[in-house]
Amino acid sequence: MPWNEPGGNNNDKDPWGGRSSSNKGSKGNSSGTDNVEELTRKLNEKVTNIFGGGKSNGGSGGGNDSGSAGISKTGALLIGAILLGIWLFSGFYTVDSAQRGVELRFGAYEETTQPGLHWHLPYPFETVELVDVDKNRTAKDRTHMLTKDENIVDVGVSVQYKIKAPEDYLFNVYLADYEPQQSVGTLYHVMRSAVREVIGRNTMDGILKDNRAGFAPDTLKVMQEILNGYKSGIHVIKVNLTYAEAPKQVKDAFDDANRAREDKDKYKNEAETYEKKVIPTARGNAARIIEDATAYTSQVISKAVGDSTRFSQLATEYDKAPEVTRERLYLETMEKVLSNNRKIMIDSKSGNNLLYLPLDQLSGSNNNGSSNQQLSPAVASAVQQRMIKQQAQASRSTSRSNPREAR
Repeated sequence: MPWNEPGGNNNDKDPWGGRSSSNKGSKGNSSGTDNVEELTRKLNEKVTNIFGGGKSNGGSGGGNDSGSAGISKTGALLIGAILLGIWLFSGFYTVDSAQRGVELRFGAYEETTQPGLHWHLPYPFETVELVDVDKNRTAKDRTHMLTKDENIVDVGVSVQYKIKAPEDYLFNVYLADYEPQQSVGTLYHVMRSAVREVIGRNTMDGILKDNRAGFAPDTLKVMQEILNGYKSGIHVIKVNLTYAEAPKQVKDAFDDANRAREDKDKYKNEAETYEKKVIPTARGNAARIIEDATAYTSQVISKAVGDSTRFSQLATEYDKAPEVTRERLYLETMEKVLSNNRKIMIDSKSGNNLLYLPLDQLSGSNNNGSSNQQLSPAVASAVQQRMIKQQAQASRSTSRSNPREAR
């Protein structure tokens, strides 16, 4: 009979033991290992009874079978309750401050939840899609496009956008932006379409130079109108024109044309600067000349009026006293004439008929023969006539005072 066959005394055939039943009660063989094995065995039996796996020992009757069935039903209910609790607990979810939760019931939109802790019917009844609405997303594109004047321009565009309405973003447009491969998303095609429309309305010079600043606002407006028409739930924040140049094949010729245009603008600005500088100067000079002429006119007129008034007054005085007026005019004239010339005083009452005139002083010459100041011919003639007149008067006076000598 085998050592583990039921029925019979197999204690002596235990391959791990090797001890007899008479030694079971001995203190030396009841170690901690036996206690652990006993506890493990009892625990296994209880778990087996709970899950309905227990069996009757030997030839026991049907009472034990009914007890085992009752324990198995209780275990099933307990397991069901635990599983139900786990299933219901799986319906809790948390929405971050930068997110919005979109609840779906059997795949259809139910509601949008705000940041915080929420609960929904667990799967498969309801599911939740978390959408980041604060994230700045970026879409880029660079391609060749045709302008209004039938030129080709190489354009690079960068678009920044956010999710404004998560429910529209998820359901109204298929692959609204699809960040792993942007060329598949709807936003990419809308961006390219808007860029083509704006470039098609402008010339090459307008895109590269004249209307470069207006390209981004026009593109943003067109993109937002299209996305709003699709009800995509996307809000375009900013459009940047990152690159705009002529194609490489014609870039050299285009650069030459740009340099010529820049030279034209430079010369034009220099001419305008010169014009702004010269015209005010000429106007100032003209105003100054006009003012000088006006002042000279006023001066001449005033002097003429003054001279005529003085002459009229002098004529009136001359009519009243001719001799006095004539003498006064003569003296005033001689005063003006002789005020700046050398003068020689002669004693007209002397009896000498021969007068010595210092011609060197009259002519303005010094002892060395150099002339410092010369008299004008009119002044010299007047002086000579005055001297002759004074000599004649002196001779007549002498003749009257000595009549005998004259006889």
